[in-house]
Amino acid sequence: MRLALHWQIFLGMIIGAGVGLSLNATVSQRRWSSTSQTKLPPGMTSVTTLDSPDLIEIKIEGDKPRTLVVDGSRKTPDSVATLKLLAASDQDAHDVFFLFGRSPARRVGDLANRLGRLFLRMLQMVSVPLIVTSLLTGVMGLGSASRLKSMFGRTMAYYLTTSLLAICTGLFMVNAIRPGLRGEQSAGQQKPSVGDNLSDVLWGQVNNMIPQNPFNALASTSLLAIICFTIAFGVFALRRGGATADRVRELASAGFDVMMDMTMAIIRLAPLGVLFLMLYVTATQGPDVFRALFWYVLSVFGALVIHALIVLPLILIFVAKRNPIEFARAMSPALVTAFSSASSNGTLPLTMASVEKRAGVDNRVSSFVLPLGATINMDGTALYEAVAVLFIAQLYHGHNLEISQQLIVAFTALLASVGAAGIPHAGLVMMVIILRAVDLPLDMQGIILAVDRVLDMCRTSVNVWSDSCGCAVVARFESAASKAAAT
Repeated sequence: MRLALHWQIFLGMIIGAGVGLSLNATVSQRRWSSTSQTKLPPGMTSVTTLDSPDLIEIKIEGDKPRTLVVDGSRKTPDSVATLKLLAASDQDAHDVFFLFGRSPARRVGDLANRLGRLFLRMLQMVSVPLIVTSLLTGVMGLGSASRLKSMFGRTMAYYLTTSLLAICTGLFMVNAIRPGLRGEQSAGQQKPSVGDNLSDVLWGQVNNMIPQNPFNALASTSLLAIICFTIAFGVFALRRGGATADRVRELASAGFDVMMDMTMAIIRLAPLGVLFLMLYVTATQGPDVFRALFWYVLSVFGALVIHALIVLPLILIFVAKRNPIEFARAMSPALVTAFSSASSNGTLPLTMASVEKRAGVDNRVSSFVLPLGATINMDGTALYEAVAVLFIAQLYHGHNLEISQQLIVAFTALLASVGAAGIPHAGLVMMVIILRAVDLPLDMQGIILAVDRVLDMCRTSVNVWSDSCGCAVVARFESAASKAAAT
């Protein structure tokens, strides 16, 4: 008997995590020294590397002797937090380490990451045409622009409400646990991300809604521009009416059917994709990533759990009139994939398929609510940013921020989360805006990089879960509106 898809994905996640942790525990350390036969970049005479779960050390002799350290905890002076940052600062050192210095666990993890990224690329391949065809099908299926207006209002009301609830949950948790006051951490000298101020970000979002070239927006995957242009195209097709509207409706429906078949074929590979992605994370990071920032991780994770397992299920029960357990079971393939990939945009095709095929939500609702939610509804990201900024403030000041400043954090986190892209680590860039709003040093952002990947996986799952619950809520009201109109 073949296992259901969600159990296959869950099993893939468990196997990937198990193999990755085993590799991390047994073959994650390696010392290497170059020999006379080793081909080194010009200017290097010898190189010695140490690869371990805690840090990576690269000692270079030659024209410019130097010692480079990659330390995710940022406790080592003059270190960088990730290999990507090492490549940005010293490409030659990164290349030598990549070719010769990696431990067996890191080599297997990097290979698994490449294979897992192939699965994500296939999902990304179908995401834009699926969004266009499904959104156009949904708009044309409404039959009138007035129904679109009502659906948009309900959708935005849900998104703003749940994001505010998520931020309030995060503020409650970080004030209760006070993770930044439970021990000393070293922020190091991490170079901060460069971000715009809040007004620039919001104005940039308005600009992004109006593409200069819709075809360029499709090619560059500018989701907000794609969504706005597709909705506008559908609205004017409805206003045109007659044979024109019928042809647009038939073309969109045919394209959507083809894209759904292609998406379902790719989704069958989800167990393997999840396995490889989990293997990569656990093989290269291991379980020790939580120790240095335990209380911070506990605050973020606890707040995400409360929002995902209490707040959103209560909304499902009392507003959407759905059973949360059954709905979560229907959405489990999308939730597990979101956790392993840390990308709500990449998971969007699977989310749409699960909502429609497994949860029974009308395509006219899901095709509108989900693409919009993947772009602007970031409950998990908003919650995480609020907790992270207050944690940094506690470390920096030695006490909690005043209530007035916490309100600024909450409001700024709500607006900044709208501008966050549905890709891994996007919340880190948007956090710069909030840090500036309460006059905190940007370099302290580096302290949370060590655990950001794991927390990113958790908050992405919450983002996708909130979008899915939004579908159920809007579908319930749309169904009631349709029945009232029929009578």
